[in-house]
Amino acid sequence: MIREQRKRKKRRRVGLLIFFTFVLMIAAAVFVVLNVYTVETVVVEGNELYSDEQIKSLVLNDEYSWNSLYVDLKYRIRDIGDVPFVDTMEISLDDPHTVRIVVYEKGILGSFYIDTIGQNAYFDKDGFVVETTEDVIEDVPKITGISCNEVVLYEKLPLEDEDLLSKLLALTQMLNKYSLLPQEIHYDENLRPTLTYNEILVEVGSDDYLSQKVVRLSTILPQLAGMSGTLHLENWTPDTTDIIFDRAS
Repeated sequence: MIREQRKRKKRRRVGLLIFFTFVLMIAAAVFVVLNVYTVETVVVEGNELYSDEQIKSLVLNDEYSWNSLYVDLKYRIRDIGDVPFVDTMEISLDDPHTVRIVVYEKGILGSFYIDTIGQNAYFDKDGFVVETTEDVIEDVPKITGISCNEVVLYEKLPLEDEDLLSKLLALTQMLNKYSLLPQEIHYDENLRPTLTYNEILVEVGSDDYLSQKVVRLSTILPQLAGMSGTLHLENWTPDTTDIIFDRAS
C-alpha cells in the first residue's frame, strides 16, 4: 500500500515536471516570437509601377504585421490578392528582422483608350489585355490611330487586322528591348507608325529592317536631347543608310 502511494506521488511529480517544462518551452517560444521576430527592414525588388512604400503598405496591411514570422506564415497560406498590374509577389524572410518582397509585375508594353468604357486597356508582349483602368501609367506608350472599341480582360486585343497586331507587338517588343518605349505610337492612314519622344517625332515607316532601325534609333536619340523635330527612319535600308533629322525652327 505504501509502495503504491509512493509510486503515485512519483508519477505525479514526473507529470508536474513534464507539464511545467512544456509550459516553460511554450513561454520561451512565445518570448522569441514576440521579441526576436520583429520587422525592422523591408527589401522590395522588381517593382517599377509601384513605389517601395506602396508595396510595403500592400503586404504589411494589418495590426500584426510588425511580426516578421506572422508575415511569413500569412503569405505561405494565402496570396497577396488582386493588385492592378502585378502578377504575383513572393514574400520571405532573410533573417528574423528582414522581410524580402519580390514583385512580378505584368509586362505592359502599351495601352489603348477605349471610348466605350472610358478606360485605358493595357496589353502585354503577347497582345493580351492585362488591365483596364482609368489610371494613366507613366512610361507606357499610348497607341493611337488604330480603332479598338471593345476589349475583354485576359484576352487578345481585338484588332480587325491580325497582321497589324503582330506588327504592333513586334515594334513594342523591339523598342522595349532597347528601353526606347515612347510616350505615343501613332499610326497614320497607311498604318505607318510615328513615335513620340517629348518634342522628337520618329518616322519608322514599314516594318522592313525594323531591328536595324531601332538599333540606330538607340544610338541617335540620346544625341537629340533637348531638341525638337522629326527623325526620318522610314527610308533606311542597308543600302540607303542616310538618316535625316528635320529640326523644328
